Amino acid sequence: MRPELEREYVDYVSGRLARLHRTAYLLCGDGHRADDIVQATLTALYLGWPRAAAADNLDGFVHRILVRRYLDERRLRWSRVRLGPIPAEASTVAAAEHGVDDRDELMAALRSLPKGQRAVVVLRFLNDLSVEATAEALGCSVGNVKSQCARGLAALREALGAQGQIQSAVRARSTS
Repeated sequence: MRPELEREYVDYVSGRLARLHRTAYLLCGDGHRADDIVQATLTALYLGWPRAAAADNLDGFVHRILVRRYLDERRLRWSRVRLGPIPAEASTVAAAEHGVDDRDELMAALRSLPKGQRAVVVLRFLNDLSVEATAEALGCSVGNVKSQCARGLAALREALGAQGQIQSAVRARSTS
């Protein structure tokens, strides 16, 4: 690759790395898998950088690569294998770092969504992409994004509402 193109690539990746990792984490719910997805995305981006740099919407182009890498990774059998339990202190530390008490509850609800709905919800609401940009990133129609989004939000509301009711009942039982 020519030095000026490589410099553009490094500048782009340096400015977007944290956001790409956050998106990958929200899609898969695992920091290590998010690292793998981002690495695969950046490798594909590097190999196709001359074409990517000429894209009208570079961020949409990269989000599309990221979501495709996530979906490809989910199709592999090994992606369902858990090598050990998740340490209890890992979720406690992450929640304390971010200052969000309901982080685990939200992540569990996100993981319960089908992968298409999860991708749309993450890109639309957690990455603040427009409907059109989300459709471009996923390579689907605007109508598909809207319907997946509506279904995903309804499922999240139901899941979070049900979990909230369960937690309220547990708290009521523990105080009595």
